[in-house]
Amino acid sequence: MSLQNLTRFPRLELIGAPTPLEYLPRLSDHLGREIFIKRDDTTPLAMGGNKLRKLEFLAADALREGADTLITAGAIQSNHVRQTAAVAAKLGLHCVALLENPIGTRAENYLSNGNRLLLDLFNTQVEMLMP
Repeated sequence: MSLQNLTRFPRLELIGAPTPLEYLPRLSDHLGREIFIKRDDTTPLAMGGNKLRKLEFLAADALREGADTLITAGAIQSNHVRQTAAVAAKLGLHCVALLENPIGTRAENYLSNGNRLLLDLFNTQVEMLMP
């Protein structure tokens, strides 16, 4: 699908300016050609990430449909879930996160820090899914 085809879909501006490209000199030298990386980690919402690109379309559609809640699912430390919760908070929407523990750990650090902690800060309703 070309970028022109995307213009027919509603879109929220969440990213702002294009994210930078960064030249990788050592990898370029090793491979014998210029290699760049797209720095989507610099996007402005919820510690960055490329998931925000699709959320620009998904959240716009939810608002167009009159939704008051975004529902998402993923692992406890999912970047997609984190960014969905951040978008919901930014837009004043309720967010429900259906989380699973795919590695089956009981480590408190994994279960309650990082992205999981951010869900609490975004006032996300978290539902744990049992295997």
